[in-house]
Amino acid sequence: MPDLGRELLDGVAQTSRQLTAQVADVADLLANVVDGIGSSDPAASASIDFLRTWAEQARASVPPGPMRGRERHPLDRLVDGLGLSPAERRLVLLAGLAEEHEGLAGTLRSLHPLGEPRPTVGLSALVLGEEGVGRAEVRRLLGAGAAVRHGVLRLSGSAALFERSLSLPDPLWEVLHGVDTAPKGAQRLLLDPAPAGLDGWLDHELVRQAARVVRDGLTATVVVAAAEERIAISRVAALLESVGAQGFAVRVDPGRSVAEAADQAVVQATIRGAVPVLVLVRATGEPDSPGPGRGDLGDLLGPVILCAPAGSVRLDGSRPVLVLPVAPVSDVKRQLAWRAMLPGVDDTVAAELGAQLPLDPAWVATVARDLRAAGQQPTLANASAALRRRTGAVLPPGVELTTPQVAWGRLVLPEEAGFQLRDAVSRLVHQGRVLEDWQMRRTARAHRGARLLLSGPPGTGKSLAAEALATAAQTDLMRVDLSQIVSKWLGETEKNLAATFDAAERTRAVLLLDEADALFGSRTEISDAHDRYANLETAYLLQRLDTFDGLLVLTTNLRHNIDAAFLRRMDFVVDVPLPDLAGRRELWQLHLPHGHVDDDVDLDVLARMYPVSGGWIRNAALAAAFAAAAAGDRLHEHHLIAAVRREYAKVALPFPGEPPRRHHEH
Repeated sequence: MPDLGRELLDGVAQTSRQLTAQVADVADLLANVVDGIGSSDPAASASIDFLRTWAEQARASVPPGPMRGRERHPLDRLVDGLGLSPAERRLVLLAGLAEEHEGLAGTLRSLHPLGEPRPTVGLSALVLGEEGVGRAEVRRLLGAGAAVRHGVLRLSGSAALFERSLSLPDPLWEVLHGVDTAPKGAQRLLLDPAPAGLDGWLDHELVRQAARVVRDGLTATVVVAAAEERIAISRVAALLESVGAQGFAVRVDPGRSVAEAADQAVVQATIRGAVPVLVLVRATGEPDSPGPGRGDLGDLLGPVILCAPAGSVRLDGSRPVLVLPVAPVSDVKRQLAWRAMLPGVDDTVAAELGAQLPLDPAWVATVARDLRAAGQQPTLANASAALRRRTGAVLPPGVELTTPQVAWGRLVLPEEAGFQLRDAVSRLVHQGRVLEDWQMRRTARAHRGARLLLSGPPGTGKSLAAEALATAAQTDLMRVDLSQIVSKWLGETEKNLAATFDAAERTRAVLLLDEADALFGSRTEISDAHDRYANLETAYLLQRLDTFDGLLVLTTNLRHNIDAAFLRRMDFVVDVPLPDLAGRRELWQLHLPHGHVDDDVDLDVLARMYPVSGGWIRNAALAAAFAAAAAGDRLHEHHLIAAVRREYAKVALPFPGEPPRRHHEH
């Protein structure tokens, strides 16, 4: 095996010596200029001797023959990539003199009217004049040349043009020497290898066109429009790998000009022989917050890749633009991603992960890395937990994420209601086969996920049923406080809802919207602006219900209050009625503390005497247990009767009375 580290260091050293040799030619020209001035100052004579001696030694340090390990020198790439003239190339080398050697910096300081270690424009004109370049051409190049336009050459100072200083942006000179360092003020992103499972995306016609643009170095802007940065970057990595290209990626923070950031990225990428990649960041965590706005990239040559949420940036100018779709991948491709990222994973497990965790391959790669690092088995439960750790840390206001442990046996429901709840979980398991393999996504225009409406009186177990669904699906429950979601400010409710739905899709949690009448109520006749915006909220919810690919649970006490358009979009409408006699007896049995109930408690009598909901039974059982514990006694019938009486009093209903026969008197 070759020593890759040593080979890399050798390549950097060779690149550095090559650049130093080119600087030596400029040092000779500068020596000629100083000599031509004809100064009798001994310091000038010493400067000339130093420049020529240093130049001779610099050229001697370069071994003969072509460069090893690299096709072209970074400076050659910069000149050709930006279309710089030979005179601009000389200006770049002249501006880098001070960065090359402290003796060169001292020479320039002695020649500068303000004592700066930089060449002035006037001195630069004299140096270029040694090769026949006139002052008018220098003026043009430093006023409108490509090197100045793209920020490669910079002028500083407030004096007249020919007294101003010429310099390079930091750390351009180090990069030209072969040192892979990021520019100041830029947040560089290192592109990970592309995850498996994206070959279908690469076969898309627009993506193939973008691959041709990148491969052939054509001038165009390729936009990868994805809401999540992680997903967009993975698509860029796949695109670049498909044509054997490298990328140089930087984040563009809000408020910064896209064109300015593109200039910097293009310069750095061009030096490295890479494709510039700009990743636009939203202004805030809100879904519709704008990015950096607009930009004109028309002056840049070659391809530029832009990662941006749809609608966050407007590209002006005449550059061709290709916008690449980022559609969800199929279950088959997701399974391929799981198998590739977790070698040795069982096919059955991979199929389960692909079906019940419908993640983009970028997220599959991330979760798989976390599992490997923790030494965990690639089970659905472990993968779900790893995903929650990654994505659940930041949740919108009013959203609570819990991990319930409620078995089906805790639910006391009519047989048909229980069947529907189990069918909803089964739909998540088999949606890949039905929607993808059987192609019902296309033929029936079906969507992923499952949407349930649970309707019934208060206390009948609707929220508990949502917890059981989350337990059966081996995921979390995301409970939403609608009082913090619904806002009086126009447009704020949709913004909050978008963040909530996005968070549920990221965490793959069951999304519970309790008492959903406030959101999903019937639309009204438009009488003022508030009615109009309320109906817009409804329209947004209808659209988002169709695209939500998780398990959504709505609960309501009054089914007839729900808009008919929402009811049509429900996959399951489950009635959760008050329990019957057998159900009430089972609920008492479930909630009473086993082993601590006295023989005087008759569950049949309690169930017959008090036709109440499961919530009431739970509250009464808990209150009676505390009363018995406080008395230092077992739980007796009179504890339960007193607790039930209080439940009736809470809602101002008449108490049915005590049982006609009592086993014990206390």
